[in-house]
Amino acid sequence: MTGAGREPWRSDAATVLARLGTDGRTGLAAAEARARLARVGPNELAAAAVVPAWRRLLGQLADPLILLLLLAIAASLAAWVAEGSDGVPYDAVVIAVIIVLNGVLGHVQQARAEQAVAALRRMAVATASVVRDGREQRVDAPQVVPGDVLVLAEGDAVAADARLLEAASLMVAEAALTGESEPVLKDPATIGAQAMPGDRTNMVFSGTAVARGRGRAVVTATGMDTEMGDVARLLGRTEQERTPLQREVAQIGRALGVAVVVITAVVVATILLTADVRTTTDVVAVLLVGVSLAVAAVPEGLPAVLSVVLALGVQRMARRRAIVKRLASVETLGSASVVCTDKTGTLTRNEMTIEVVVTASGEVEVTGSGYRPDGELRVGGHALRDGPLLDEVRALLGAGCLSNDAALHERDGDWVIQGDPTEAAFLVAEAKVAGLAGQRRARFRRVGEIPFTSERRLMTTLQADGEDEGGIDVVTKGAPDVLLARCTQERVAGRVLPLGDARRAEILATVDRLADRALRTLAVAYRPLPGGGGAPADDTIERELIHLGLVGIIDPPRPEARAAIREATGAGMRVVMITGDHPRTAVRIAADLGIGVRDASMLTGRDIERLDDHGLQVAMRGVTVCARVTPEHKLRIIGALRADGEIVAMTGDGVNDAPALRSADIGVAMGVAGTDVAKQAADMILADDDFATIVAAVREGRGIFSNIRRFLRFLLSSNIGEVLTMFLGAVLAGGLGLEDTGEAVAVPLLAAQILWINLLTDTAPALAIGVDPPPDDVMSRRPRRMADRVIDPAMWVGIAWVGLVMAVVTLVALDLGLRGGFLGGTGDIEQGRTMAFTTLVLAQLFNCFNARSDRVSALHHLFTNRLLWGAVALSASLQVAVVQLPFLNRAFDTTPLGGRDWLVCIGLASVVLWADELKKLLERGLRSRRAARSARRRTARAPRAGGP
Repeated sequence: MTGAGREPWRSDAATVLARLGTDGRTGLAAAEARARLARVGPNELAAAAVVPAWRRLLGQLADPLILLLLLAIAASLAAWVAEGSDGVPYDAVVIAVIIVLNGVLGHVQQARAEQAVAALRRMAVATASVVRDGREQRVDAPQVVPGDVLVLAEGDAVAADARLLEAASLMVAEAALTGESEPVLKDPATIGAQAMPGDRTNMVFSGTAVARGRGRAVVTATGMDTEMGDVARLLGRTEQERTPLQREVAQIGRALGVAVVVITAVVVATILLTADVRTTTDVVAVLLVGVSLAVAAVPEGLPAVLSVVLALGVQRMARRRAIVKRLASVETLGSASVVCTDKTGTLTRNEMTIEVVVTASGEVEVTGSGYRPDGELRVGGHALRDGPLLDEVRALLGAGCLSNDAALHERDGDWVIQGDPTEAAFLVAEAKVAGLAGQRRARFRRVGEIPFTSERRLMTTLQADGEDEGGIDVVTKGAPDVLLARCTQERVAGRVLPLGDARRAEILATVDRLADRALRTLAVAYRPLPGGGGAPADDTIERELIHLGLVGIIDPPRPEARAAIREATGAGMRVVMITGDHPRTAVRIAADLGIGVRDASMLTGRDIERLDDHGLQVAMRGVTVCARVTPEHKLRIIGALRADGEIVAMTGDGVNDAPALRSADIGVAMGVAGTDVAKQAADMILADDDFATIVAAVREGRGIFSNIRRFLRFLLSSNIGEVLTMFLGAVLAGGLGLEDTGEAVAVPLLAAQILWINLLTDTAPALAIGVDPPPDDVMSRRPRRMADRVIDPAMWVGIAWVGLVMAVVTLVALDLGLRGGFLGGTGDIEQGRTMAFTTLVLAQLFNCFNARSDRVSALHHLFTNRLLWGAVALSASLQVAVVQLPFLNRAFDTTPLGGRDWLVCIGLASVVLWADELKKLLERGLRSRRAARSARRRTARAPRAGGP
């Protein structure tokens, strides 16, 4: 740390002051502060290097599939020029528009992602109170330098990392940095051992806030040298990971690029070898066919359909209160196998709540959670009625609210607090007892106070009792072990009885029992002051107190989180809680939420530090809770899970979560309680901070992934059908009668026809498939692992099978329409090509229904997708127009077909559907037989009744 050496928390305050060359009373001289500012720079987080917009835009073109589409544009333009440059090169224009739209979309998304570090800078406090030249003054936070003495008061934001010099009841809210749910009590005492940030109780950190009390601290680090700076540095170094879908599409693009070159070369070579090519015109015609085939082999509709399908998914998720920043993140969340979730504010409400009240007459459950005063007092599952126990509870809660500086208000239907959350919990619990708050306010008036300090661990107020003229009561709350030592009596059933050693031990045992339930305990006591207000208002009056009882306080789990976790687990995902809180608290919350915890399934920050990367990767396979962790630990956890092949979703709301949100496959930030940093670093924001919304988003993501596989199956099988048609047509030209047509380059389809097929079927039908309803069992499937391919070997087999059948029926249609050949048709080349052309288009339209599932029959839920039927009808109508209208006949070298020819084309095209149905039927039978054999083997291995 700048100027203070490392680990200032391990040195006493005098030593830190000496190292920094400053005075704890008078602070720095103004001139020295200016000199240090010039030397170390302003107290700001470094801005990320700005990448010019034009470079970001060009970077979008580096995707292999985009490069392939650029080549397709060149090929299309070449074909258009070779044909005489007539009309508009629609294919090239459409592909160019697709590329531009994708580039602009990617540019905007990347610009948003790069605002994360800028958001960190905006979190800096505007001013700070410092001592300079012996005077307290306000300065702009960027002007604070190492050696400045900060003056801290309730409500102040901390401007820099600083070593405490003095503290009076100082509690600092550090949840945004460390994940600690409760404000941390600060103590200037030296910490001799190594400590995580959350355990450095003699330090205050930049970006945190004073919840209560006051103090002074000497600045030890500013700007990027602070703990906040470490987070910003981690965030800057953490690269935005490409999603599994993006990586898969890029891989497909590279594979297609190689395949296109090879296929085009093979087909062109085959035609050149088999056809009677003699002139330059013939060579150009062959090359034109090869170029057209190359364009046909590239699924140029893929990026557009992918973007539209994801965008529609984003709109649906927005209606579910999930805001997605990166389109590809939608699919990633559906593939998530592990959800790493922050505890405070994500699984819990970040609202301290009194859960249990224990008095001499018994233990009372306080229902309700959070700051909304809805709930009641219950004993044994029934409402607490009038009697001694209720009287004791009323006295305890009323006294706890008297020794209290917090305030509870209702604003626009929401309940908010001012002050310490633990003190606010007393106000909420009191409001659940009818009339108690009003009675307290009417009867008592504060006339003195002894504030909470870390040394005393007590807070006391002096209250004038309106029912006892001149009477003053001492009301104290604080740590049970400290307060009990000052109690000599206990209130029991309206009487005050002596507090003996046995009863004192019993109360302390209750404290331990509540602590085992991860409840923070506070005790409350009182006594009337002899002589009214004549006693001094100091800690000498905190004696001979009357013990009223204990309260157990916790930050409660969100009620909807348990059901959401159960559904996530049922969907095959593992939920891992990651928190900066104490392990005991983490285990309690995990158990309440249904996250199974055993000794072997929990890691602490210290455990993580002892493990190397491989050891952590192995350990994380069984872990469900990580406690007392830092931002660096979170990054290592995410890295270990991803190295083990998991697809990781990370949720969080604080500054400390930002690097992990950026590093995960998908980062999910809380929209209500989340910091701006977390929202900027994340891929998705939950507008309602509801963990259950994540599960709804998972369902949406899985449905989208299923649709991506569907339209990939359709696009690739259709394109393979076109390629195989051209290849087999060139190889079998003699048998099909193509060589007898008199054309030097006789091919099954012309370049314009190939481009038309591609344009017709790669757009509307593919898009319609992309919005198919999700499968019924989408949430009962296991998540796909990182190593799983979008297109697995079984899917490639199905794609190749459909493509082969498509090519065969197209060539059969050609043979039936062309004189000679294997089947002895009677038409000319124009007739044969028109039938082949039409059959291939219709076969691809039948393939739309095949592609909806590689297992389920196409006839299942046949009419659930009306958009698909509309797309098929539109494409079929356009094909009829191309075949039957004279002016389009000239453009595409087609000839009108008769009714019989249309029936032949339709019948042949439908073979694609029935062939795939037969394959699915056989595969279902094989799976059933394998399942039956597996069941028989399990039965055979099971021990028989009465056996050994």
